[in-house]
Amino acid sequence: MVAVGNAAERTQEIRPARYAKAETGFASLRLIGASMVVIEHSFPLVNPERLWMLPQSWQISPGYFALMGFFAMSGFQITDSWTRDASWWRYAVKRVLRIWPPLLVVVMVTAFVIGPLVTLVDQAEYWRDPATWGYVVHNAAMYPLQHLLPGVFANNPYPWSANGSLWTLPMETTGYALVLVAGLAGLLARARAGLFAVLAGIVVLDGFLGATYAFQGRGGSFLSMPVGATVAFGVAFVTGMVLHRFAGTIPLSRGAAYAGVALYLVVNFVPVLHPCARTVLPFAAGYGAIVWAHHWPRRLARYDKWVYGSYGMYIWAMPVQQLIVFAGVRDPFLLMALALPLAYACGLLSWLVVEVPTQRLRVFLRPRPAAPDRR
Repeated sequence: MVAVGNAAERTQEIRPARYAKAETGFASLRLIGASMVVIEHSFPLVNPERLWMLPQSWQISPGYFALMGFFAMSGFQITDSWTRDASWWRYAVKRVLRIWPPLLVVVMVTAFVIGPLVTLVDQAEYWRDPATWGYVVHNAAMYPLQHLLPGVFANNPYPWSANGSLWTLPMETTGYALVLVAGLAGLLARARAGLFAVLAGIVVLDGFLGATYAFQGRGGSFLSMPVGATVAFGVAFVTGMVLHRFAGTIPLSRGAAYAGVALYLVVNFVPVLHPCARTVLPFAAGYGAIVWAHHWPRRLARYDKWVYGSYGMYIWAMPVQQLIVFAGVRDPFLLMALALPLAYACGLLSWLVVEVPTQRLRVFLRPRPAAPDRR
């Protein structure tokens, strides 16, 4: 995982006996968030009319809340990566090494192993179909994504995507590009106050586009990215950027985090206030995630080697769930009971076999020490 910076270090200095390193907190929360997404996906995968796990009348999606937290944590951590090493090309290579190798593995296994085993079309036809190879090319490139493979999971209740979870990855990498642009423009250094203008602008745009957990928003799509949803998640992402650059100025208060979640619940359930819920959500989820990461109990740090598989778990979960459904499971609770440990195992294997080795390549990206002044 990407290490966090100054804010995490200050938390350690202030309360070293009570809290783990923020890096551990971020990794643990990401794993919890990935688990929430697996749980929530268990319902539409067996009954597409049910989009989330809680009663529909509540209009609350824990999985969507978790995704907002994901984007805020990414905004915080990726901004930290830039501030530690403000080299555009090293930054870009680090991002590629982080997100691309695990993605390439999962799309290749889906297309070349899972696909031939479950497709309804003839094997020769499957391998001749350009969509089989296009699935790998498009999804590895991410712009645009391709969700369908020939005949794969075609008789499942949710036949529209072999791996629908990938839909957030182009939005995530767009956030990486935003950090790069902000860094080059000086908004992550002396001109950091300009981030508030960026945040205000994206909040206003989000208000016009109106994306929610059940509606991807107005504005259509661009390179397979729903514009409305991209802007909505962008609010959380930029919130994370702001919290990083104003660490120490904006307090990371547990009380404020709980109050933010409580405010979100109030505006969601009070009919007259409900239209404000979608505006409150990214701030409540984003601020809460970053605060809780910095206040992760130290006693849980002993398990930190087991919590770094969240990315792999997230991108492997839906193919695993679709396979379980393909095998005949139609109960969402049985599906989640089977999928959670299997998806976690895939995520941990991805971390150990793919992500750790590729992260080690970063050693070649270290800045060269300055030559001694011989004058």
